[in-house]
Amino acid sequence: MLKPFYLDGIREAGCDEAGRGCLAGPVYAAAVILPKRYRNRELNDSKKLTARQREKLRGEITGHAVAWSIASCDNSEIDSMNILRASITAMHRAISGLTVTPLLLLIDGNRFYTYGDIPHHTIVRGDATYLSIAAASVLAKTERDRYMEELDALYPQYAWRHNKGYPTPEHRKAIARYGPSPLHRLSFNLLDTQQELPFL
Repeated sequence: MLKPFYLDGIREAGCDEAGRGCLAGPVYAAAVILPKRYRNRELNDSKKLTARQREKLRGEITGHAVAWSIASCDNSEIDSMNILRASITAMHRAISGLTVTPLLLLIDGNRFYTYGDIPHHTIVRGDATYLSIAAASVLAKTERDRYMEELDALYPQYAWRHNKGYPTPEHRKAIARYGPSPLHRLSFNLLDTQQELPFL
């Protein structure tokens, strides 16, 4: 089972993002404060879970968390500020949305910009180490997947319902055929080549 806390007796918020490597859509982030006595053997890095497991855990997390929040940065913001800064900005927005102020932030990864006066720790593979970060991973991933499935109805040619905007061969072929949509990240190498793209 993942670790329940980094420091005992300190109100911690775990933070993680989803969609950083996608070619289209926003990057999502979540912040979660879990009760100190919370335990869950099923909770893990969202990438190691099935969609069904993630959806089940989403209800479990939102039902038991002391506080939770989800936020995003859209593709235009990603293009203007770069994906690292956009990911951290989304985390900041999620932290701002918490109804309870954490005293420590646990951040998945190795980069973060200080949020106010709250101390933080960056933890590589934190979503596979701490329950609160894993919970944030699940919320960010499920929220983003739901949104991309909704967008699939507007742009079915890219099959976002299935690939969620990730750079699958089928997604790249659709971009090559139809050009990028208004929701694609134009600062990314959409075709994995340097050729010019038509625009929708």
